[in-house]
Amino acid sequence: MGRVLLAAPRGYCAGVDRAILTVEEALRNHGAPIYVRKQIVHNTYVVEDLTRRGAVFVEELDEVPDDALVVFSAHGVSPEVKRRADERGLRTVDATCPLVTKVHKEAVRFAEAGHEIILIGHADHEEVEGTLGEAPDRIHVVDPARPDELDLPAGATVSWLSQTTLSVDETMAAVGRLRERFPLLIDPPSDDICYASQNRQEAVARIAPHCELVIVVGSSNSSNSQRLVEVALGAGAQAAYLVDRAEHADESWLTGVSTVGVSSGASVPDHLVSGLLEWLADRGFTDTEQVTLTEETLTFSLPHELRKHL
Repeated sequence: MGRVLLAAPRGYCAGVDRAILTVEEALRNHGAPIYVRKQIVHNTYVVEDLTRRGAVFVEELDEVPDDALVVFSAHGVSPEVKRRADERGLRTVDATCPLVTKVHKEAVRFAEAGHEIILIGHADHEEVEGTLGEAPDRIHVVDPARPDELDLPAGATVSWLSQTTLSVDETMAAVGRLRERFPLLIDPPSDDICYASQNRQEAVARIAPHCELVIVVGSSNSSNSQRLVEVALGAGAQAAYLVDRAEHADESWLTGVSTVGVSSGASVPDHLVSGLLEWLADRGFTDTEQVTLTEETLTFSLPHELRKHL
């Protein structure tokens, strides 16, 4: 009989829960269709489910009809996107995670103070694109794995921010290397890595040394889910994989394995994890133990546009 160590916390964070509820409430108040710029959260199942219920996901605002209602995703948007929506007279609901909004505000404050801002993150991620838009002439995006690829004016006052879903260890390693070049590098007023990303990473790091295999439920475009796989491997798991749902798991992974670790990214509904646990149980992994790092109690209120009853 195989064993499963189930990491907790896992699954929905407060920002994701708020974003999904925002779309559901907009559909309830306004009726279908409503439009969502980009994926509301990075999870294939959630997007498919909301699409069935009347949400229309678009890449850019020019795909949204005049006078329509459009929701901005949890990852945030640049001021330019908001300006274009206003110009067209679109009704908007901003579902940006409050923790991402905090980073936007930090970017504005640093820019107004005349700083050159290093934004540690992945340039093609929607969150980074939105933050960059707050001060495009001042912000320099640096990949956490390549922090030395940066050219800044001599004598500049330099501060740093980060994408909220990065690996804590990788981010701080990048900051350490940056500080070697910029000894007076200014830290953000508070940690930018999302509390939920940190908690999920620490929970996976706790179980990984005791597992030959870790399976993370999450979509391939989910940064925080990808980081959980990396953390599992770094913390001692012999193998770690990311799956969207149970049917994407491979039975060959279980060969020679006695203990499997399971977690899920912050945008994953828990029934997808339950599906993976059933899949494992059908293959002899019936002894499941939850390993809880901490209890999460944070919640965020819905966007003010919905509280005004659209």
